Amino acid sequence: MIRQVIILILCTAAVTAFLTLGVHHLMYHRQDDALLKEWKSQKVNQSQLEKLIKSDRLHTNLLSSVPTDFITAAKVSTPAVVFIESIQEDGDRMSITNKGLATGSGVIISPDGYIVTNNHVVEHAEKIQVLLNDNREYEATVIGTDPTTDIALIKIEDAGLPYLLFGNSDSTAIGEWVLAVGNPFKLQSTVTAGIVSAKARNINILNNQQYRIESFIQTDAAVNPGNSGGALVNTAGELIGINTAIMTYTGRYEGYSFSIPSNLVRKVIGDLQEFGVVQRGLLGVTIENVDNAKAKQYGLDRVAGIFISNTTKSGAAEEAGLRAEDIILEVNGYKVATVSELQEIIGRFRPGTEVSLSFWRNKSMFTAKAILKNQINSTELIATRRDPVLVKLGFEVRDLSEAEITELKTDGVKVLNIYRDGIIYGTNMAPSYIITSVNGKKIQSVDDLVDLINGSSSKVSFDGFYQNYKGRYPYSFYKE
Repeated sequence: MIRQVIILILCTAAVTAFLTLGVHHLMYHRQDDALLKEWKSQKVNQSQLEKLIKSDRLHTNLLSSVPTDFITAAKVSTPAVVFIESIQEDGDRMSITNKGLATGSGVIISPDGYIVTNNHVVEHAEKIQVLLNDNREYEATVIGTDPTTDIALIKIEDAGLPYLLFGNSDSTAIGEWVLAVGNPFKLQSTVTAGIVSAKARNINILNNQQYRIESFIQTDAAVNPGNSGGALVNTAGELIGINTAIMTYTGRYEGYSFSIPSNLVRKVIGDLQEFGVVQRGLLGVTIENVDNAKAKQYGLDRVAGIFISNTTKSGAAEEAGLRAEDIILEVNGYKVATVSELQEIIGRFRPGTEVSLSFWRNKSMFTAKAILKNQINSTELIATRRDPVLVKLGFEVRDLSEAEITELKTDGVKVLNIYRDGIIYGTNMAPSYIITSVNGKKIQSVDDLVDLINGSSSKVSFDGFYQNYKGRYPYSFYKE
């Protein structure tokens, strides 16, 4: 009987203690919740703040809503990031070059072997070798390249390969944890971590490209030579960027690395897969950032938007009613504050796409719909060809558009770009040259041009003209 009474007393005491602690815990956390609410409203004083700091409730509430370790992200991403060796003339920025061998990284984006990397990793490559994380080796072929964004798409032949899913780079936030995966200094499958330091960053590394887009994600994840073309992933293991460049005065990592946003990458590689080249929609404007002086001059209540200094005649902006001194504030509902942001957003669309613009004029807001155009000011999808023989000769061409054929009253092929120190460069040919015949045979398309060049024994002769100059201009060269 005494034993039963003792057990009953002990149980009662335990229940009472538990209830007391529960009530105290509840009251304690209610007090902390009130303090936390005040802290979030920035009304807490110093003594209250010190008390709150000692509370585990503050730490719990300030934890990130996503994982802050990278175990899962690293496990998902490392098998999909590959090591690339390309035999080429020279290296660039973050590639390592040794006797014509450039190395970098790439990201598998599909189970059938499509890989995205940087253009400067595979540029002018005669042979591309790909090494997977599990040491399988492949030879890759180039599907297409885009120097204006420094993106290249290559492919290896296999199935069931590990690959990364694209994340939404627009939702990536400054201060967010990220992971860089690549092969710096030939150290395979290296993983480094950092945070997003800035977005829409322009560092002027693509200045030789007319329609360049520089709107990089800046991070402080350690990136070094060989990381080019590697993955920038979030804590969910999603691809949010392609690592491209570092800013350095020593040639080594100094805390600033830059990645191409995944949303832009996805558009570029989609074009490369479908057309072999990028279909770039253009607004047809010359633009600059709005500074404090311009904001004050044009009556803006804050420094915001993109100032139009000039419009292209019959371009998308002019036809939509925009003119010089207008200030673009939004595109498709997205606020734009820098030239880089505007270029990135417009760069995701093809010619013929309609975009909605909100702009500032005469101290009032206006809206307009603009239909984007291509580089020849039409809405056609025109393929710029970079066939192996054309790359070897050192130039890029495209078919004439229907409008050009009608205006010029001739068929032919237009030269868009000539590589410095290439065979074509040695002929003194200039961009915008229109080729009408090869070795005396008339051509109607790039296919005709390529077939005739490949079919010639050694010497090749072009005949053609320049649209704004009188007379014919013949050029001759040897293929080898």
